[in-house]
Amino acid sequence: MDISDLKLDLSKCKRDLLTGIRECSERGLLYAVKWLAEINFALDHIEPAPEDVPASSGDLGSEFSTYLMAKSYLSLKEYDRCAYFLKNCLTAKARFLHYYARYMAIEKKDMTEMNCPPDPRQTSALKALCTELKNEFYENKLDGYCSYVYGIVLKKMDLHYLAANVFVRAVQEEPLLWSAWYELGKLPSDKSQDINTQLPDHWMKYFYAAHTYLEQLKNDEAVEIYQKLQQLGFQNSTYILSQIALGSHNNRKLQEAIEMFQKILQIDPYRLDNLDTYSNLLYVLENKTDLAHLAHKVVEIDKYRVETCCVIGNYYSLRSDHAKAVLYFKRALNLNPHFLSAWTLMGHEYMEMKNINAAIQSYRYAIEINSRDYRAWYGLGQTYEILKMPFYCLYYYKQAQHLKPNDSRMIIALGETYEKLDKTENALKCYYKACSVGDIEGSGLIKLAKLYDKLNDTENAAAVFIEYCVREEDKKEKVIDEQPEYYNALQYLANYYLRKGQLDDAYTYAYKCIECEETKEQGKALLKAIAAKRIEHDDVEHDPEVNISVVDMSMDYSMKNDDSSMNLTC
Repeated sequence: MDISDLKLDLSKCKRDLLTGIRECSERGLLYAVKWLAEINFALDHIEPAPEDVPASSGDLGSEFSTYLMAKSYLSLKEYDRCAYFLKNCLTAKARFLHYYARYMAIEKKDMTEMNCPPDPRQTSALKALCTELKNEFYENKLDGYCSYVYGIVLKKMDLHYLAANVFVRAVQEEPLLWSAWYELGKLPSDKSQDINTQLPDHWMKYFYAAHTYLEQLKNDEAVEIYQKLQQLGFQNSTYILSQIALGSHNNRKLQEAIEMFQKILQIDPYRLDNLDTYSNLLYVLENKTDLAHLAHKVVEIDKYRVETCCVIGNYYSLRSDHAKAVLYFKRALNLNPHFLSAWTLMGHEYMEMKNINAAIQSYRYAIEINSRDYRAWYGLGQTYEILKMPFYCLYYYKQAQHLKPNDSRMIIALGETYEKLDKTENALKCYYKACSVGDIEGSGLIKLAKLYDKLNDTENAAAVFIEYCVREEDKKEKVIDEQPEYYNALQYLANYYLRKGQLDDAYTYAYKCIECEETKEQGKALLKAIAAKRIEHDDVEHDPEVNISVVDMSMDYSMKNDDSSMNLTC
């Protein structure tokens, strides 16, 4: 999406947001209201004119009392009760609440079956709702909000292509309905690739585009749009800040992402959204102190939020208390069975506990919720690697690498699997690519060099080991005894140059081996071998018999020349 000429009329944005907040609030779309209200708050410096504050639209007439009562039931999550009292209503808002309450009733029943959720395509209530909405949709009786309900029903039944078309219809009619944009962005990219031309020409499509890019792990494109929106007046939006932090997290810019989350918590200290990702960052960096403080903080705010349970789960995982970590991830899933992060993290914990079957089940549920979760695909590859099933490994690692094509961890895992399957050429290509895209863990060069050595290609192996050693020496911080691979590479190079008779180079690498306890003895042995080679070489150069024989040969040569000259004279 070209954003170079993007301009926004902030007064119009403010007016649209106020309209959207009222419309979604009257329909009980709480998360949409929350999102719109946060974006509206970011435009607090824009003063709305009195005429910009919209009045309520859509006369409910005689259904007003029924609507008020049903909406109170919806707020209290009495969904079946809400739907029952609205079943004969005809106004647009009342009909939306009826359909939405029926859908939420089905969702509520599914949540109680967390350990074994039913197949939604086999749920009779959902199929009946889908059929009813389908008839209404094709008779053009559904407004944008009701079309959104039809879209989420289709999505739940895995009819993604139809769902994409219905969500497009919803945003065309109601461009401020963020819930429809959000669901559209989460659909698989191959199902919604042709819909961009059908989207309304509304400023909301830029938020949608950035959200979609982030879902598809196109992080640089997403961050670019969010930064442009900040420049155009949304600089105070904590939502945009959190999305930029997620982009930095996906790009492995960990410190940058942490600083962004810290900035968000300074602006909004009671915000819990995306704090599970913040806790993941602290976990990866093994920052126990900050993770402990974060866990205490989120418990004080709301201990019954899924994000809170995930933060505490990460805290216990970092303390190696994996059983308690699993307990809290299960609590998160009891609160929201579709919370992707909890399924993936629980799979990691089961891996730590060597419960491979449970880990596989967790990762599979994560993929069912979001097939673009590369961590779940990668986790499945690791589980089958433990089970010594390399062909399964290959499939799952390929899926992970397809989603994160420039992540060296996925590429190296794929290369290792190819190596186990004796597909050497493929393995070499993987290791080469891992080195070229930026080796995160620094293992690509080592694996490439070892594979060359395994193939008896010592020249290429030595060249790669030299490159690896140069990169390691260029690092500013290097803990000597914690880099055995570095010293093993030095030892290999010392042996390589010793065999070639390049004793000065062999001595340089062998002498460095003494710095590490693991290679100290080998280094000493190499230095002795190099010294012996030097003595042997010096003995050859200074041996008198060798010198005499050389002189005799030169004399013989000169005498022959003299004889030939004498013969010529004669």
